[in-house]
Amino acid sequence: MAYTPNPPQVVREMLGSMGLRDINELFIDIPEELHLNRELDLGESLSELELRKKMNELARKNVSIDDCPCFLGAGAYDHYIPAVVEHVLSRSEFVTAYTPYQAELSQGVLQSIFEYQSMICSLTGMEVCNASMLDGGSSLAEACSLAVDATRRKKILAAGTINPRYLKVLHTYAHGKGIEVATIPDHDGLFDADEMIKMIDKDTAAAVIQFPNFYGFLEPEIEKIEAAVHKVKGLLIIAVDPISLGILKSPADWGADIAVGEGQSLGNPLSFGGPYLGFFAANKKLMRRVPGRLVGETKDLDGKRAFVLTLQAREQHIRREKASSNICSNEALCALAAAVYLSIVGPKGLRSIAVRCHELACYARSRLQDAGFSLYQVPFFKEFPVRLSDPLAANSALLKEGIIGGYELGDALLFAFTEKRTKKEIDKMVDVLKGVQA
Repeated sequence: MAYTPNPPQVVREMLGSMGLRDINELFIDIPEELHLNRELDLGESLSELELRKKMNELARKNVSIDDCPCFLGAGAYDHYIPAVVEHVLSRSEFVTAYTPYQAELSQGVLQSIFEYQSMICSLTGMEVCNASMLDGGSSLAEACSLAVDATRRKKILAAGTINPRYLKVLHTYAHGKGIEVATIPDHDGLFDADEMIKMIDKDTAAAVIQFPNFYGFLEPEIEKIEAAVHKVKGLLIIAVDPISLGILKSPADWGADIAVGEGQSLGNPLSFGGPYLGFFAANKKLMRRVPGRLVGETKDLDGKRAFVLTLQAREQHIRREKASSNICSNEALCALAAAVYLSIVGPKGLRSIAVRCHELACYARSRLQDAGFSLYQVPFFKEFPVRLSDPLAANSALLKEGIIGGYELGDALLFAFTEKRTKKEIDKMVDVLKGVQA
């Protein structure tokens, strides 16, 4: 996006409208000892042409997925984005639209959100979906908050194989609400299901599982957890990779009450970390507790199909203190990307993408195993860790060869394989690792 600075006269007018004389008065709450008290050391001023050249030089120091094959995953993935996604997103009607409170002016945006909600419900097997959330972590934390409110209990049991960033967000939420979060330890890439079952009792609001888990593995004991938590009338929350649902059982099929996850894989670029897209779907019984906005379908005075924000009494802008959640933002543009992506690939396309990801991961596993690397003997989807004596050195060697390596786990690298990777790229990655290990 182009940067257009405000001329001094405009700055003075804005300050005057706020009753301020000087721009420094905007920062009067910042303690004096934190002030720089000098001009920024930016060097000599540059012309627009010179500045563009300078910024391009700095940008070229970054290593991007446009330059190198990427095996980095751990929650954000280098999937292919069809050209039509960017084309639709770049339309001014969507780029400039914000919260669609006035239905008579926002039918296009409302319909796009409604279609997104419908597709996520179809994908997860759940009955209701909200208009999206900030990211996968906030979706999971909000699901736990909902479980606490719905059950009037305070204990959350979370598998230790959940994305650690999600767990950090959950603990932040829990601290403010007085929620007790017990993290179940993991062994060899899987959480201890027997330990979770032992801890499930009448004080348990929800059991939380990620499938596939953070390490890419498929947790084998979900049915036992589902039976145990529902026996005490608690909720089952499952965080999922939406691409995996092309070939794996849906959260609804596992008996989940709430399905959440990171939707970045659905037509959204990596963007060096965001903005991303959290999806949140639940069963009908929990509909009036679902956080964020819900778009519903109705009919206008002429009997034509129309869309509105519905069940708003649960939202924080209506009854702040009693709202089911105080989150007030959704990622409408990212949700639109997901809706366009899913409409383009369709059910068969999504299955094909999921199958290709899994097959490439299986090929990589075979090559690594033949090369003598230590691997976990656990079923996976598109991601798995490889034990290495020096993961940092391995990643450095891969980068020197023009390859973005895996996520460092201490004694291993977590590698992800999307449909964009090729056997040739995988072969080169394995050869580099063999050289480092030798």
